[in-house]
Amino acid sequence: MTCQQPHRYSPNFSSLPDDQSKFNGRHKCAGCSYDEGYRLGLAKSSTLNLDYAGLPDSQAGKVRHKSVQAAFAKGYMDGVLASYE
Repeated sequence: MTCQQPHRYSPNFSSLPDDQSKFNGRHKCAGCSYDEGYRLGLAKSSTLNLDYAGLPDSQAGKVRHKSVQAAFAKGYMDGVLASYE
């Protein structure tokens, strides 16, 4: 499946590092990875797992070739911070 979410074009992902490693989520959607991290952070989950196979593909916009690990970590941090609001 290919991601069709508008987050693919969000400038928020421009600062993420590039990552082309075939072992680290290459061509997967960094936006969806961020969303999953955010969801877990908001819940302050103590168990973190990034399911690469469950992430949709994406070669579009600002998430193209971006690190899904960095996106997940940023999402988790943002979610934890939002949980205090």
